Amino acid sequence: MAYKIDNMTSGDLCAELGARLAKMRLSRNITQEALAREAGVGPRTLRRLEAGGSCTLDSFLRIVLILGLTDHLLSTIPAQDIRPIERIGTQRSERKRARSTRHQAPKRPWAWGES
Repeated sequence: MAYKIDNMTSGDLCAELGARLAKMRLSRNITQEALAREAGVGPRTLRRLEAGGSCTLDSFLRIVLILGLTDHLLSTIPAQDIRPIERIGTQRSERKRARSTRHQAPKRPWAWGES
């Protein structure tokens, strides 16, 4: 089933991923039992995943590893490294944390009597 990407829900995404994994498994002529055994997950877990149900991220990743889809999975979220030329221009290092700027008090000089 093809979905319009803009209108996908998490349930739609699970169903699409499960269907694609099932097609990949079938195209390689691997049974559910064999894939589950190789991945170290239960056959029910694999059936549930292929049906679009929920599973743990660890189970999903184990199946992806056995099917050899790691490169495809990692390419969905590109690495956000700062390029060396950007580091020179900004004189900054890569971010280690995110900080909210919405709730910061306005910057003004400190005065006696303030706590």
